Amino acid sequence: MTTLVTGASGFVGQALCRRLHRDGIAVRGAVRTLKVPQGETEHVAIGCLASETDLTTALRNVDQVVHLAARVHVMNDKSSDPWAEFRRVNVDGTVNLASQAAAAGVKRFVFLSSIKVNGEWTEAGRPFTADDIPAPEDPYGVSKYEAEQLLRQIAAETGMEVVIIRPPLVYGPGVKANFEAMMRWLARGVPLPLAAVTENCRSLVALDNLVDLIVTCLHHPDAANQTFLVSDGEDLSTVQLLKRMGAAMGFPARLFYLPPAMLKLGASVLNKPSIYQRLCGSLQLDIAKTNQRLGWTPPLSVDEGLQRAAGGMCP
Repeated sequence: MTTLVTGASGFVGQALCRRLHRDGIAVRGAVRTLKVPQGETEHVAIGCLASETDLTTALRNVDQVVHLAARVHVMNDKSSDPWAEFRRVNVDGTVNLASQAAAAGVKRFVFLSSIKVNGEWTEAGRPFTADDIPAPEDPYGVSKYEAEQLLRQIAAETGMEVVIIRPPLVYGPGVKANFEAMMRWLARGVPLPLAAVTENCRSLVALDNLVDLIVTCLHHPDAANQTFLVSDGEDLSTVQLLKRMGAAMGFPARLFYLPPAMLKLGASVLNKPSIYQRLCGSLQLDIAKTNQRLGWTPPLSVDEGLQRAAGGMCP
């Protein structure tokens, strides 16, 4: 039997497929088009994932599904109706896939959700837990929460086991967006006005740690119909992250002091308040349930994860 991975050509999908191959598990990757290197993974083009997508070929002889494909959170979304676009892919597409998977006899369905289902930030000393009341705020987080609810309903109606994983920011070789930008700033020796940001706490997850938990959730009997949070198990302030990222890269972080109030004012003037929240706010995850129920601990430390991310950075 085969494990189907949607979004197999993506950042997490490629790493997961490599890991499954190393573990001797047959893998089929569902991708939008076949314009990707085939490698060891058999790829099936499914087009855009939506309510009408036919997944018969992709699901043939499949007994496990890892659903990674999604319309992801983006800064400055240009869509005329972001809510409709997120729901079309992340809700309707997910429900369609899960319904067809259950009808095809799939035993377990692992869904990569997002910590945004819990909310956007945490108070000091009060990390999110897997059993908190969800409080998503943006279209992406809401769409992931709606998909979770409908997946639980499908599980109850069909008997297909559903496992939900909510990660925070994922970093590793080939990481893009804000994390890559920070690495490039450090590599270029750019002075950053963040020396004062020492009191916040943020949870991150290394790519290999996330992949390891996904693989665990594919086979662990106690993962069935549960929701798990995942992180590296060590939370960092912005200053700690930058210093340890710099150490991993061999480029010491050049930080200077600017009062957080000035950082907040600057973000407000630029009409980008979310930048201030990401740099100065806290977002902590409590992974005790994941540790205890699955006997899982992150195989990589933060420093090991940062070294791997640094090694994968393009010049």
